[in-house]
Amino acid sequence: MRRTRKEMRYWVLPALVMALTIASDQAAKAWIWRTLGPVEGTSRPLLGSWLSFTLVKNDGVAFGMFRNIPAFFTITSVLISIGAIYVYRFYLPKSRPWVQISVGLIVGGAVGNVIDRLRYSFVVDYVHISWFPGVFNLADSAITVGVIMLAAYLMRTGETSLRRTPTDDALLSELLNQDQWSHQRDQP
Repeated sequence: MRRTRKEMRYWVLPALVMALTIASDQAAKAWIWRTLGPVEGTSRPLLGSWLSFTLVKNDGVAFGMFRNIPAFFTITSVLISIGAIYVYRFYLPKSRPWVQISVGLIVGGAVGNVIDRLRYSFVVDYVHISWFPGVFNLADSAITVGVIMLAAYLMRTGETSLRRTPTDDALLSELLNQDQWSHQRDQP
C-alpha cells in the first residue's frame, strides 16, 4: 500500500495541470465560438494587425495540413496521449515537478483538441499572429510549451530513466562475450 501512495503522488500535479489546461482550453474555445462563430474566418483584432482572434475550423493538423481526415487525427491524438502517459509512467523522472508539469501540459492540450474533434469533427483554432504561418489555440500552445519544457529539462540535466539497468548491462555483456562460434569449430 505504501508504494501505491508514493506512486500516486507523482500523478497529482500532472492531473491538476492537465485538468486546468483542458478547462481553460474548452472555456476559451466556447467563448470564441460564441463571439466569432460559426462563420469561419470571422476575426476580432486585439493588437492592431499584429494579433487577432480569427475563427478557423481545422480538420487537419498544425497549420491546416493534411485536411479532410479528422477521424485519423482523433485516433492519433488519443494514441499520442496514451503514449505520453506510458512514457511518463515507465521512463521519465516522475519525481521532478518540471517533468510533471510538462506531461500535464502535453496530455491536457492533446485531450483538449480531441474533445473538439469528437464534438465538432474539427479543432477550433483562433489565435492569429500576423507573422506566424498559421492559426492555433490554447491546447496547441500547451502541447508546444510542454514539449519544449520537457526537452529542455532532459537536455539540461541529462536525467532520464531510459538508462539501462545493471541487470541489462550484465546480460548484454554476457551475450557479447560468449564465443558463439566455439561449438562450430569443435565440430568436424
